[in-house]
Amino acid sequence: MRLRIAALMALLTTAVLLGGFTHPATAADGRAPAAVSAEDGQTTTVRGLLQDKSDGGSTPVEGATVTVTTGGTDVEATSNDRGVWEAEVPYVSGEQVEVTLDEDSLPDGVALREGQSATRTITLTNTLGLRVNYLLGAGNSQAASGLSELPQIIYNGLYFGVILALGALGLSMIFGTTGLTNFAHGELVTFGAILTYTFNVTAGLSIWISALLAIILSGAFGYVQDTVFWRRLRRRGTGLIAMMIVSIGLQFLLRNVFQFFTGGRTSNYRQYSTPEGITAGPITYTIRDLVCLFVAIVLLLGVTFALQRTRIGRATRAIADNPALAASTGINVDRVITVVWTVGAALAGTCGVLLGFTQSVKFDLGAQILLVMFAAITVGGLGSIWGAIIGSLIVGVLIEVSTIFIPSELKIAAALFLLIIILLVRPQGLLGRRERIG
Repeated sequence: MRLRIAALMALLTTAVLLGGFTHPATAADGRAPAAVSAEDGQTTTVRGLLQDKSDGGSTPVEGATVTVTTGGTDVEATSNDRGVWEAEVPYVSGEQVEVTLDEDSLPDGVALREGQSATRTITLTNTLGLRVNYLLGAGNSQAASGLSELPQIIYNGLYFGVILALGALGLSMIFGTTGLTNFAHGELVTFGAILTYTFNVTAGLSIWISALLAIILSGAFGYVQDTVFWRRLRRRGTGLIAMMIVSIGLQFLLRNVFQFFTGGRTSNYRQYSTPEGITAGPITYTIRDLVCLFVAIVLLLGVTFALQRTRIGRATRAIADNPALAASTGINVDRVITVVWTVGAALAGTCGVLLGFTQSVKFDLGAQILLVMFAAITVGGLGSIWGAIIGSLIVGVLIEVSTIFIPSELKIAAALFLLIIILLVRPQGLLGRRERIG
C-alpha cells in the first residue's frame, strides 16, 4: 500500500512539474520570460568561419559580410578578427535557411575558391554544428573544405559522444544486471530535459540549480519505476521478451504524456542557449561546452570507479555475471537492481539536461537518440561499462564525420550501418565476451 501511495505521489508531482511547461512564470514586470519556443520567437545561432587558404596558409578574413535569410527576414553578420561570424535567427524546426556571402565585402585579392558557391542552404534541426564555413583563395576547394572542417567535426562528434555515453552507460547497467532491453530509456532522457526546462523557465530558477533538481528527480523516477513496476514483474517470473514488449508500451505512454503537457513544442532553456563561440585554431567551442564536458566526464569516471572499487559496485558486477550465485552469497539482488535503476535513470536524466542545451527540449528528444544509444552499447559490448563509453565516442564521431559525405539529415543512418556491421562481424561488440547460446 505504501509503495502504491508513493507511486501515486510521484506521478502527481511529475504531472504538476510537466504542467508548468505550458505555463511559464511571469517576470517582475508582469511579462512572460524570454520566449521559449519556436512559435514564441525563440532564436538559434548560425555561425561560420572565413579563412584565406592561399599558399597553404590559414588566415582569418575580417570584415566580410554574411547574410542569413529565413522566413523573408535578412540577418546580416560581419566576421571578426578571428574570421568568425554569428547570426541569431528565429528557430523553426525543419525550416530552410539561406546563407549568402557578400563577395564584394571581401578584402582585395581574396575571393571564393573555385567551385564554391557564395549561397548555401541549410535546414534548422536540433543538432550540433549549425555552421557554414567558407574557404577563400586558390586551390582545390572540395578537398580543402573537408580537411578544414574535419577538426571541428571531430570535436562535435567527441562532444556528442561524451554526452551520449551518459545515457548509454545507464542503459548498459540496466541490461547487464536485469537482461532487460529497455526501450523506454529514451524517455528518461526526455524527462531530465523537460524538468530542467520547467524549473529554469517556469519557476525561474538558475539553470544549474534546475539541472541538479532534474537529475535528482530523474533518479527518483527510476527508483519508483523499479520498486513499483519492474520488481513486481521480475517476481512474477515475467520473461525478458515480455518485459521488453512492456517497455515498448511504456515508451509510447511516457512519450504521449510528455507531448500532452508540452504541446509538442520545441523549446530552449532561459540561459546559455546561444553562448558566444570561442575560436582556438580550427575549432570553435563555448564555455558552456567545457562545463558540460566536465560534468559528463566526472560522472562517467565516478560511476565506473564506483562499479570497480566500491562494495555496491562489486555486488552489481556479481549480479551481472550470475544473479543466482550472487543471491546465494547473501547479496540482496532486488536492492542492488533498484540502485542500478536509480543511478541509470539519473545518468539518463543528466544526458537529457545536457542535450537540452544543444538540441533544444521537446517531447521526443530521447526517442531520437534511443537507437543511437543501442548502437553505442552494441558496438562497445552489451553489458560492458567501458564498452558503453568507448562505443558512444566511436558512434558520436562517426555520426558527425559522415556529414562530409552524406546530408546531415541522414547522419543517424551511419550509426545504424555501423551497428549492422558489428552484428555481422563481432556480435559481442568490441569489449564484449563470447557466450554460448542454448
